[in-house]
Amino acid sequence: MSNDRAVASAIIRLMQGVVYRTSDEDTWLTLERLGAGVRDHFSTIGVDVVIDDTEGYAYLRTRPEDDNDEALPRLVRRRALTYNVSLLLVLLRKRLVEFETSGGEGRLVLSTEQIVEMLRLFQADSTNDARVVDQAETTIKKAAELGFLRQLRGQRDHWEVRRILKAYVDAQTLNDFASKLREYAGAASDE
Repeated sequence: MSNDRAVASAIIRLMQGVVYRTSDEDTWLTLERLGAGVRDHFSTIGVDVVIDDTEGYAYLRTRPEDDNDEALPRLVRRRALTYNVSLLLVLLRKRLVEFETSGGEGRLVLSTEQIVEMLRLFQADSTNDARVVDQAETTIKKAAELGFLRQLRGQRDHWEVRRILKAYVDAQTLNDFASKLREYAGAASDE
């Protein structure tokens, strides 16, 4: 494949979503060898190519607006997330931190049942357990559609937590979430 064609292919793959070193080796090699051409292409339209060599993923991010620059239309869409999806992403990110700090290597895999239990702790008490499970499974599917979970091949009820979550839910978000939970717990105990 010619260099121009490889760069074009990498540009298209990035526009389609997150690129992982493990699942898209050709694009990853192009980003390593010819990344300047890819970055230059996106730079002209106000988009940065973010490459995390340590975690093995690359994605596009809209460049923050400068006061000096005329604002460009947004290419990378922001997504409004439901409370349940936001909660799940924060809980998964927390679980990923725990996995890494306990010396876990490789990938974090959770069963549907484990994820449902994580969510159940934060759901309103309900006598309809089937409804709670259905809602949790819907939330899991949405997180998978967004690329934060990947269903394991041949194992319908096991999910890999994708490391791109680290870029989406940072340490500050985790700290903010923990303080909000403490506030809620304090408010609930005062009642």
